Amino acid sequence: MTTRLSPLELMTKLISFPTVSRDTNLPLVDWVEDYLNGHGITAHRYYHLEQPKAALFAHVGPDVEGAVVLSGHTDVVPVDGQPWDTDPFVVTELDGKYFGRGTCDMKGFDALAIWALVEAHHAGKPLQLALSFDEEVGCLGAPPMIEAMQGVVPKGGAVIVGEPSMMKAVTGHKGGQGFDTHVIGFEVHSSLLPTGVSAILEGAKIINFANTCNAANTAATPSPLAAMFDPPFTTWHVGQITGGTAHNITAKSCRFSMDFRAVPGDDVAALKQSYLTHVAKIERGMQAIHPDTRIEIDARFDVPPLKPEEDGEAEALVRGITGDNGAHVVSYGTEAGQFQAAGYSAVVCGPGDIAQAHQPNEFITVQQFEAGHSFMRDLVARLG
Repeated sequence: MTTRLSPLELMTKLISFPTVSRDTNLPLVDWVEDYLNGHGITAHRYYHLEQPKAALFAHVGPDVEGAVVLSGHTDVVPVDGQPWDTDPFVVTELDGKYFGRGTCDMKGFDALAIWALVEAHHAGKPLQLALSFDEEVGCLGAPPMIEAMQGVVPKGGAVIVGEPSMMKAVTGHKGGQGFDTHVIGFEVHSSLLPTGVSAILEGAKIINFANTCNAANTAATPSPLAAMFDPPFTTWHVGQITGGTAHNITAKSCRFSMDFRAVPGDDVAALKQSYLTHVAKIERGMQAIHPDTRIEIDARFDVPPLKPEEDGEAEALVRGITGDNGAHVVSYGTEAGQFQAAGYSAVVCGPGDIAQAHQPNEFITVQQFEAGHSFMRDLVARLG
């Protein structure tokens, strides 16, 4: 039988795998599966349809529905260009902190979850583990993983998504969608501007949609639920734009990404349609000048919001362990909304501070990591 590793030993091993989202995570998945198998735990995989990546999930204890699910992601953001003082893929302890890429977001939690799964297995108690891929590029890996879990392991009950929350019970977060937008214009010399279609100028009209929506949302009175968030309204954003050939040619191409982050309660489908309707209006104006122009839209991500649940099982479980009675919501998205949309009760709770996520010299404090370990010990003790 495999030796039981400590949470720190597990985190150290997980971080040694450079599972940046653009690369494979299979070496990490192989190791975790082998480690679980060494303890007599059967793990299951869902493979990415096009890339060398896989999600991993497992159930231990009695073969009954309603087990707690510990959910994390295996991918991390790049370290390229960041001024690290230590090797980002080696856990280094300094001044009461564990440094390394993923210590905070979120291999620290993954390690604790693996530790808890092994402990629950040896205690004969029900618990599930779900480790996804491609969370950092739009929460793309969780939905197919959740679907793959159905019928392979018993349907779980409360889901704890271990994004860094300082071990507070986060019961709500914004949802979001992103659209890669490609405006294709018609090139002419800029002195003949009315006979051409500048993809950049038409793209600017589309981008101004974000300014208009943000201004209207800022001026509106937020609902009581929206008022819990900072900012207390849905926001639209363009983070990147490219296009054009030369200063004296109407641009043939303009590409940008349009995203929105929606407060729970806003109609996400209606928000998407409002954007598509605006784009279609701009496209009709372009094609009235030249029929070969067009606008192409590709959905990049779709993350549903996490809505606070009335008498939520996951929230009650976490509050019962931590003693946290505060109201906590966040403006970033997580896989918790995807589990909730699939019929699970979900909450976000994990060690570490989100301010450290994605940063050079990312760290989790020893105190927070130990708080996460204490949480897992109490969780396993409470399992039926």
